[in-house]
Amino acid sequence: MRRQRVLLATGNAGKVAELSTLLDGRGMEVLGLAAFPETGEIEEKGLTFEDNALAKARHAAVKTGLASLADDSGLAVDALGGAPGVHSARYADELPPLPGETRDARNIRKLLQAMSAVPESRRACRFVCCMAAVLPDGREMLVRGEWQGRLLPVPRGANGFGYDPVFFDPALGKTAADLSREEKNAVSHRGKALRALLENFEDFLHKKTALL
Repeated sequence: MRRQRVLLATGNAGKVAELSTLLDGRGMEVLGLAAFPETGEIEEKGLTFEDNALAKARHAAVKTGLASLADDSGLAVDALGGAPGVHSARYADELPPLPGETRDARNIRKLLQAMSAVPESRRACRFVCCMAAVLPDGREMLVRGEWQGRLLPVPRGANGFGYDPVFFDPALGKTAADLSREEKNAVSHRGKALRALLENFEDFLHKKTALL
């Protein structure tokens, strides 16, 4: 029996491998954008995570003719009006990097400077992930996952990426960077969104209605 081919609209090989593991037992083959270089760059110009996830999945579905998945995620800090939000990955791009400083570290530096005078009681934040699935016939499904936490004044932990070292989960008593990959997937925004999508994905592939 021929396997259902699904495109994950990302160049991140780790994300492709992760989704492949989850969908392999469902008779689906997951491909990444590396298999379709002709799709070109997918710009993220949306005002919301939902906008960006849908734009990427729509672009990929049109260009390849495959069922396409895409996600957009980031950190929203209440005291900053939801910033860095959809700009999380590029939050500090205008700042010159310090010697040896990574992009993630620069983003954290800018964020902690912006929050330096904010007391602990007002440091609530959340990770947000929106995932979109789009079929070539135009049907769409959109899901969202959130992970509530608090922003620490200094980084802690050696795992993860992005803002993980300053995102503290009070229920676990750990930062996202303190968790193993398995522990993080069990509670994270991306894990929640992916489980919500997979719960309905097979029905979505074969039904004639959109699940927005």
